[in-house]
Amino acid sequence: MSSNNRFSFVDPAKSPVFYGYVILVVGTIGIYFSIPGQTIGVSVFTDPVKDALGLSRNQFSNAYMIGTICSSLVIGRAGVWFDKYGARYVAFFAAITLSVALMLCSWSVQMSEFVKTMLNLDTWLIPFVIMAALFFVLRFSGQGVLTMASRNVIMIWFDKNRGKVNAISSVAISFGFSSSPLWVNALIEGYSWQVTWQILAVALVIFSLFILQFYKNKPEEHGLLPDGEVLEDEEESIKNPVAKQYTAKEARETRAFWMYGLILAFNSFFITGLTFHVVSVFASEGFSKDDAISIFLPASVVAVTISLIFNFLSDYLHLKLYLYLMILGGIMASVGFLFLSSSFGIPLLIGGFGVLGGFFAVLNAIVWPRFFGRTHLGAITGKVMSFLILASALAPPIFSLCFSTFGSYRLLGYLGLVFLLFLSIASIRANNPQ
Repeated sequence: MSSNNRFSFVDPAKSPVFYGYVILVVGTIGIYFSIPGQTIGVSVFTDPVKDALGLSRNQFSNAYMIGTICSSLVIGRAGVWFDKYGARYVAFFAAITLSVALMLCSWSVQMSEFVKTMLNLDTWLIPFVIMAALFFVLRFSGQGVLTMASRNVIMIWFDKNRGKVNAISSVAISFGFSSSPLWVNALIEGYSWQVTWQILAVALVIFSLFILQFYKNKPEEHGLLPDGEVLEDEEESIKNPVAKQYTAKEARETRAFWMYGLILAFNSFFITGLTFHVVSVFASEGFSKDDAISIFLPASVVAVTISLIFNFLSDYLHLKLYLYLMILGGIMASVGFLFLSSSFGIPLLIGGFGVLGGFFAVLNAIVWPRFFGRTHLGAITGKVMSFLILASALAPPIFSLCFSTFGSYRLLGYLGLVFLLFLSIASIRANNPQ
């Protein structure tokens, strides 16, 4: 058995269908299993866990922010591991690490009480530090490594059909993520938050065994080519030259890397900040909680529709068009955010919210392998992931600071427009370096 297929009984070369489609399924499931480390998965636990630990909402949120920021500082290293060891081992250890973190989270109260007894101290700092450390591991292994490895392995197995398979994966993930708070909350109400985290931990251990069996690093290691193509002769390889394989350092020297990375980071910042403070944002403009929450369903419909259509079209269109459409979505959302109380404010916000989310699902997966090749994809996407995680960590406190200082969130809308104007001008020369 070759080292590329060690611990696995599955041979991609003997698959009756192109094995990339198996990778599409298991990679999408892998992203879905990252939910316990994503904001949408953690948020359901906030109230019961903070109450059990004796932390205020601000203290719990700050522990989450610190853990997230720390994870953004080291996620780039995971990208290097991906390039060196491949998706199988990186995703496997990420799943195991996330499982251990979840199990420790379920014992956080006992851990806190034990440390308090050992130190003879009764202070909120002890559960605060414990949760900050656990959130670091959760965010690093879940939102960071497992998500990155699972998404990248799908992109590596496809080239010409990359947009089409990403359309399928993105839609499945959108529905999976949007439904996750419902079943996680049902588990918490039925079994308690501790047992729910333990159930998720066991499920991840089981899935880690599936990773070892079914994740395969790249088609070439098994005598295959992306998309299931077969090169018949040397002439054909001359007609279809291999793309330049950029290193992470070379990628960072291109304008395209920064422009696409910054618009994706803007999406993470704006969407996370708005989602986290949505009730307060709408209340500041005279709207009810129901009005605030009602924007998510139509925005999700817009996002899924755009993701599905433009993922398919991405195999045929230039991604620079997508970059400008995403910037337009950000402008729509910022204007809607500024004029929320007007008749066109909420529709613009919903439309911009959906456009941002839809194009994020396309560009975050498609642009990096197309622009910079597959050889150093882990290091490149690891760097991008650090932008996204840092932006999502900073958004809630910056939104909160803006409101507490100025009594309104509107300054963020103006700053968003200025940033997007700069981005639209700077992106004129952000061409595909290939």
